[in-house]
Amino acid sequence: MSLLVVGSVALDTVETPFGRAADALGGSAVYFGASASLFHPVQMVGVVGGDYPIERLDFLAERDVDLAGLACVEGESFRWSGAYDFDLNTAVTRETRLGVFSDFRPRIPESFRDAEWVFLGNIDPELQMDVLDQVGAPRFVACDTMNFWIESKKEELVRLLGRVDALLINDAEIRALTGDHNLVRAARWVQERGPEVVVVKKGEHGAMLFTSEMIFFAPGYPLEELFDPTGAGDSFAGGFLGYLAQVDSTDPEELRRAMIYGSAMGSFAVERFSVDRLVDLTTSEIQSRVASFREMTAFEHAWPAGAHA
Repeated sequence: MSLLVVGSVALDTVETPFGRAADALGGSAVYFGASASLFHPVQMVGVVGGDYPIERLDFLAERDVDLAGLACVEGESFRWSGAYDFDLNTAVTRETRLGVFSDFRPRIPESFRDAEWVFLGNIDPELQMDVLDQVGAPRFVACDTMNFWIESKKEELVRLLGRVDALLINDAEIRALTGDHNLVRAARWVQERGPEVVVVKKGEHGAMLFTSEMIFFAPGYPLEELFDPTGAGDSFAGGFLGYLAQVDSTDPEELRRAMIYGSAMGSFAVERFSVDRLVDLTTSEIQSRVASFREMTAFEHAWPAGAHA
């Protein structure tokens, strides 16, 4: 029951009102792997340059993340620099240097090709489809995307939707993709093109799950301190897919639980810069936070005595 992630491996320089981190570990595959590996073994595919401090990924290998698919080639690693203001919802990009990532062509190792669970990070949709051409018959494929691909390769992205089981996307992106401001209609538009499962991430306001059978809402976790939201979405995805792979199920109740585990992992990720909080996170801390989610949302329903029907 292997879990494969294909995405970026980067070095981020991030500045928020609460501090700054330079050349910090980043990228969709790193955040996803750091999160998902707390639930299930992970296989990672990505690329770095010769300047990448590969030893800083040792914590992933110690957590049963197989890095055999991480290529190290001559050149500069993918680097991103950005800043957030006090609302921490939108990053202002200061610099993007793609380096070796600009020529990234995922090559899935033979030992990874029977993966049952696949997460396609927000790379070019043509590359995402190329990954699917290289794997066997995954049980569940989820993908992410971003505005750049929606604007530049919408046709290819729509073709990809016909080959995946789930789309994880934020509220601004799904509105741009579908041209519909209403999230319920926008999710239906996506489902009509392939994915049975649509997850709409709304940042600090939580996330919504849409299937043909239900709509479910997972709230954002109220934090007193929040430092860096950069990897929250990929950490959410890691918790979501990692939990599903752990229980080996996509039944409706498990999808609902996966939403809570995803939200919990996203909330941990933002507590420090980069993946620092995920590095020392424990299973007991995850379970405690999930219990807090349950307490926040559980209530007993009773029709008020004397109320008119």
